[in-house]
Amino acid sequence: MSDPAAISRQLPRGRHGLPRETVIASQRDRILSAMAQAMTENGYIGTSVAAIIKRAGVSRETFYEQFRSKEDCFEAAYERAAHLLQERIVEATGTLPDAATREQRIEAMLGAYLGGLAADPADARLFLIEVYAVGPEAIARRGELQESFAVLVAQILDAHTAEQHFACQTLVAAVSAMVTARVAADDPDGLQALREPLLQLLRRSGDLFGSPEQIPPH
Repeated sequence: MSDPAAISRQLPRGRHGLPRETVIASQRDRILSAMAQAMTENGYIGTSVAAIIKRAGVSRETFYEQFRSKEDCFEAAYERAAHLLQERIVEATGTLPDAATREQRIEAMLGAYLGGLAADPADARLFLIEVYAVGPEAIARRGELQESFAVLVAQILDAHTAEQHFACQTLVAAVSAMVTARVAADDPDGLQALREPLLQLLRRSGDLFGSPEQIPPH
């Protein structure tokens, strides 16, 4: 998703006859991916617009045609990263059969979430760490998106009561803190290693998070 080499191959050089909408969409994607990649080296504060456009292979004019500022670009990159991660979870859980057990839903959810973060460390760092350097509006947006993840988890775990919804919110906040530490340490193996203990925790939870369906231990 953020591979610079792959990004550079999205459009042919020179005259290509592609629709302007296609060119603009490709440029936008390259800029957003370039920002995520640049921040892995210098953080949000140390990443300049010049560094972003150099990595993206676009002009300063092209950048400002699409974004008002570096902060505006970050916000778009953040929304994209969140959307792609949520989309990955929805796809993984949505393809399960209607008769899928809660354990199967949990495994699909955790696998998609942890796998998505490990597969794209640049977007993971943007999503979990660099957002705190941007400002209060970005942090508030992070809180909103974390709540949307909690709602998604509540749906997957079949939460019905206010207590179960609160438990799902607590679970999402705790998992967020744990994965943030591993992303900060550039530890994709540590991210994936969280999967089994989290599964064990949810297997022992009974109806704390949702449906009272009993999950037999392995």
